Order: sequence, then C-alpha cells, then structure tokens
Amino acid sequence: MLYDLIVIVAGLLSSFILFSKFPFLKKKHTSKLHYKLSIIIPARNEEKNIRLLLQDLMDQTAHIHEIICVDDGSTDGTYKVASSFGVNTILIKDKPSDWTGKAWACKTGSESVTGDILLFLDADVRLSTHGISNLINSYNQNKCVISVQPYHKTSQYYEQFSFFFNLIQISGNGTSMRWLQKNAGLYGPVILIDKDTYVSIDGHLAAQKSIVDDVALGKKLRQMGFSFKLFMGGKDISFRMYGSNFKSLFQGWTKNYATGASKAPIFVLGLVFLWVASCTISVISFIQSVISLNIINVLVTIGFYLCWVFELFRISYRIGSFKKTTILIFPLYLVFFILVFFISLFKKLFHKDVVWKDRKIKLDQ
Repeated sequence: MLYDLIVIVAGLLSSFILFSKFPFLKKKHTSKLHYKLSIIIPARNEEKNIRLLLQDLMDQTAHIHEIICVDDGSTDGTYKVASSFGVNTILIKDKPSDWTGKAWACKTGSESVTGDILLFLDADVRLSTHGISNLINSYNQNKCVISVQPYHKTSQYYEQFSFFFNLIQISGNGTSMRWLQKNAGLYGPVILIDKDTYVSIDGHLAAQKSIVDDVALGKKLRQMGFSFKLFMGGKDISFRMYGSNFKSLFQGWTKNYATGASKAPIFVLGLVFLWVASCTISVISFIQSVISLNIINVLVTIGFYLCWVFELFRISYRIGSFKKTTILIFPLYLVFFILVFFISLFKKLFHKDVVWKDRKIKLDQ
C-alpha cells in the first residue's frame, strides 16, 4: 500500500509539472499583415471538413495572400468543394510510393506558393475570425516557427475515447513546460513557418518516410539550429479529430502513438510514465481495497481517486470539450489508451501495416 501511495503522489506532482502553464496565442486583431501569407491545406477525403475550413478562411479579418488546397487522391468530392471556393486546387493522382502520410501533399502545395510565410493547416481545423491575425501576432513576437495544438471539439460519445491521447500528446511534447529546451516536435494541424526557413530544412523532405511528419519537421528544425514555439488553440483554433466514426479514431491513434511517443525527451517520458502509472495505480489500489474489505484503505484510495478526478478537471477544459462524466469514469478511457498504445507499439516493433484513409502504412519510422 505504501508503494502505491508513493507512486500516486509522485504522479500527481508530475502532472503539475507537465501541465504547469498552458501557452495560448496572444490576441491581436488586425486586418493588415506585413507578410504575404500562403495557406496550404493537404486533404484526402475531406469533403465536409474542407468546406467548413475554407469558409472560416473567407471570413478572416486578416488578409490572406493565397490559399492552396492539395487533394491527395480523394475518392469523394473534396476537389469539387475546394474548387468551388475559387482557391488554387491541386489534384495529386500519382503519389510516389516512397512518401508516407501527407508529406507529399504538403511538399506539392509548397512548390506553388508565392508568399513569404507558409501556413500548413489540416482540413479539420476550424478558425475564429481572428485566428489568422493571432497566429501572425505570435509569430511577430517570437520570430520563429509557430505550431498550435487546436482545442479538441467533440460531438459524438465515441470521441470521448480520445481523452487520454490528447492529454498525453500535449504533455509528452512538453507544451506547457515553457522552460523545456527540447520539445518532441511540432503539431501537424497548424504549422506557421517562413519560406526561407522551410527551404533551409528542405521542406517536407525531412518527413518523407515518417508517419508523424510534425515530429520529423521539429527534429529537422532543431538539427539546423532553428527554434520553434508551441501553443494551445483555445477559442480561436479548434478541430474535431476523427469525427467520422469510432473506427477512424482507433486507426488514427494506432497510426500515431507509439512512433510519436518514442521521440519525446527521456525526462519528459519519465514524467509521463509516472503520470500514467499514478492514474492506473489509483484505480487498482481502490479495487484491491474493496476486495480486501479494508475500510481505511478504501477511504484513502477513494481520496486519491478523487484527487485525480479534480486534477483531470483542471487540465481537460483547456484542451477539449470532454464531458464531466468522462473524467469521473476515467479508468474506462485509460484502459482504452493503454490497449491502443500497446497495439501501436506491437505494429511498430514488428513492422506491421496500419490502415489510414484507405492506405496501408508501416509504422517503421
């Protein structure tokens, strides 16, 4: 019991370190930009999402120099919808076999830009009317590459199963630890980078064979001596991950997780391990106490369980629209996270295929 309590307390302390401060974009509403902003949107089978994103971009208060949508071999109406907005729409028909994920679409789009600042957006991103101006404001203040983890909006019940993945993705990247000198990587949904820096790192060539292109780009930036800053989307930048069905959610997290986790700094991995272990042991200890009919232990373990509930409440509302009931019964979602993580790890270690948007991908990077 004493060992369990030590791990639980250590995990709670780790949580305060991992989620010490949430960096949000600085708000500044402006219509004039001192840059020519080129927006690149890689999209595959995003007929519904691309319409929403493009409408958001049309409503921005800041001026956008150009929008380039790259249809990555969609089988739905993505190309038609994008074209209807009058943006530069590129159709990829023959994707090279030695390119993984969306990197080829991003590279293709970048070759057509005429601006001096590039903004890569995933098709499921949503923006407030001041989203672009706030991004540029943060770029002006930091003078480096900017990447944002959007606020995760959920709609269907199955989307609650992304709860722990979101938390650990943010903590594992060291986003809220502003003193950390080495983040695991960028956030793929929103990457703002000046053209000169992008060319200097050979663009998305750095992510040619990586399923986690954001991590690969972050690694290349560090190697070349370029800094980058990570932010949370808050009310201005959001997305709905894997909004089609539970299958897409399962495949998406299986595709990303083991590979992304292996890139985190050792110190951060240690804190995340303690964090997960503490959550898990708080549940196991409670169950063991109930089975043993030890009233004192039951009361103690209930107390620690509630500590975790309150801590998860503190964190979650800044990250996404997760339900209160999700936090109260967090062990259910924790078990799902652990299951998917080990499936992802197995596929990575044994070079097994995962399926994502009708394409088979090996987790060998």
